[in-house]
Amino acid sequence: MEKKEILSKFQAEGGVSSIEPYGSGHINHTYLAEMESGKKYILQGINTTIFKDTDQLMENIIGVTSYLREEIIRNGGDPKRETLTVVMTRDDKPYFTDDAGEKWRVYEFIEDAETFDAVESREDFYQSAVAFGKFQAMLANYPADTLHETIPQFHDTAKRYRDFEKAVEADVKGRAAEVAPEIAFVRERAKETSMLHEMLAKGELPLRVTHNDTKLNNIMLDPKTHQAVCVIDLDTVMPGLSAHDFGDAIRFGANTAAEDEPDVSKVSLDLELFEIYVKGFLEGCGGRLTQKEVEVLPMGAKMMTLECGMRFLADYLEGDVYFKISREKHNLDRCRTQFALVADMEKKWDQMCALCK
Repeated sequence: MEKKEILSKFQAEGGVSSIEPYGSGHINHTYLAEMESGKKYILQGINTTIFKDTDQLMENIIGVTSYLREEIIRNGGDPKRETLTVVMTRDDKPYFTDDAGEKWRVYEFIEDAETFDAVESREDFYQSAVAFGKFQAMLANYPADTLHETIPQFHDTAKRYRDFEKAVEADVKGRAAEVAPEIAFVRERAKETSMLHEMLAKGELPLRVTHNDTKLNNIMLDPKTHQAVCVIDLDTVMPGLSAHDFGDAIRFGANTAAEDEPDVSKVSLDLELFEIYVKGFLEGCGGRLTQKEVEVLPMGAKMMTLECGMRFLADYLEGDVYFKISREKHNLDRCRTQFALVADMEKKWDQMCALCK
């Protein structure tokens, strides 16, 4: 089915002038639709391989954006710019299924805002921290337990560890002997993988609405002021822990090297960037986090990094079936980068904890 025909199924204003691929996302197929009226929309084909239940996915997004809209209005903001606006189909559904069974949705386009794939300045990183902290604050009273898990047990690090051990035991590609030091590195930290979830189970940490993909490119920034405008990509919004959102941002943004840097001597935690993110995140949270949540932020950074490394290593052992690779041993390089970052965090642990206090 033609993209223009798909868009015609939604409550979009006017005739279509053009529809072109848009953005750098790897999960969904995204297009920018420009209308003859000058109005713009984002048309997205939803990746149903990853997000298997489209009804639950869109129920989460509608629920969260509707709540955010009310909060933004209450605070005197502009809901058309500060949260995503879902455009319903002509029969008032949040998505459309085409003849091939593909699922499509539409958002209103946010003008005068753009995303960045890498930290271009410390101010950008700070602004992303404020935005994700504010996201936590605005949704602090949202009933997190009513949200669906769009990817079940996504940041259950103990489960990721069990999956890793299964991959080691199966050793389907005969690669385990080659990566014995990396396997030992994970096993030495096995007890820590369940720590945060045990604290949640005991009531020591509250369940929060979490974004679960807190990379810089999921924040739209004003190109002139570079201030954060809107948090986007809400597909992984689920019940979770604030430490997970904080930790994933640190893993991605405060590493001195690229995620797949083969030379691990270049890998370290940039403590200045860590401090900038702590400051921005807590400022954005506006005092909504408990003291215990603040205390475990360094553990969130360590666990998200270890979890990611485990996933890369498990995928390498299984024959590189999940993460796309562009060279031999790509996933092994990725895993070693994550583990080098974990090791550097452990060296700087006291400083990380002091900065959070």
